Amino acid sequence: MKILVLNGPNLNLLGTREPDKYGTQTLADIENFIKNEASKINVEIDFYQSNIEGELVNKIQEAKGNFDGIILNPAAYTHTSVAIRDALLAVNIPTVEIHLSNIHTREDFRKVSLTAPACIGQITGFGTNSYKLGLIAITDYLLKN
Repeated sequence: MKILVLNGPNLNLLGTREPDKYGTQTLADIENFIKNEASKINVEIDFYQSNIEGELVNKIQEAKGNFDGIILNPAAYTHTSVAIRDALLAVNIPTVEIHLSNIHTREDFRKVSLTAPACIGQITGFGTNSYKLGLIAITDYLLKN
């Protein structure tokens, strides 16, 4: 089983960016953590982060035929990107949307996700464990379907 983990804008600043909301772990720390968790269940993980919407769309399109599932943290694009939503619908790869912070307890504009309706589910508010829960959710889904 092969899973693509996609990360959107500003997640490259994790560890120093608003640690009260996002924690002190870096994106590299999260990548190592998830790769370790995935190795325990024989799942191959590929990570990618971009601040550029079109690059994320390209990665989603390139995933078709190469990955069984996607774990997506679209970050700020959650609330704005019809392009990412359309790409997810176009490739029809099971995707779990995740967020480090609970978007439903934040500013009003963050409470609406344009991308979640194109996903099999959403995990939000568990910090780094949101990635682990996303891994559990996507692998469980893929094993059952």
